[in-house]
Amino acid sequence: MPYPVAHVLFFVFCVSAVAVYATFSSIFRRELSSRDLTGLLLLLFVGSAGTLLPDIMIVYNLPFKGSFEHCWAGPIATHSFLFSSTAILFGTLVGYVAYRQFGKAIYMGLFAEAAFLTHLLLDDIGEGGTEYLYPIYNGKVSVFSLMDVGFQEIGLLRYIIASFISVFFVCSIIMMALVALDHLGFEFKHRPEK
Repeated sequence: MPYPVAHVLFFVFCVSAVAVYATFSSIFRRELSSRDLTGLLLLLFVGSAGTLLPDIMIVYNLPFKGSFEHCWAGPIATHSFLFSSTAILFGTLVGYVAYRQFGKAIYMGLFAEAAFLTHLLLDDIGEGGTEYLYPIYNGKVSVFSLMDVGFQEIGLLRYIIASFISVFFVCSIIMMALVALDHLGFEFKHRPEK
């Protein structure tokens, strides 16, 4: 299990690289205002909270039960797509309170969802799977273990499909974050050569 610091750093510097780049380029051009800084801090808060949300039960279990159990909130798996809806709700609520615009609030919810899914991604890599499909399937599923077999063992077609699924999962999380960041003011743009 990666530690909380690793989850936050992975999300900020890998998935939210566009926001980091836009911020540093604005700082170097001396274009960063206090309003921009507030928006950046809000994104950092929502992204960090979203990526730590699957481990929220450790806040209760550690002091009261003396346990590091963090994957279940009662009968509900916190490392699942079902529980990820809490990240969407959290991000949307924070976005609405901050911006008072439903459109921006939705994109803040999408940003929090991308952060949540990066947590699942790192835990999948580190632990060999999570309960993605709870309550449909209660066992651990590992997207990345599918890539750890040779095509001679399972056949070329199944190997290509498994590899595509793994890469598509990572790509879709990054695209979710990029779409949200684009609508929240952080973007890369193509500039044709002059």
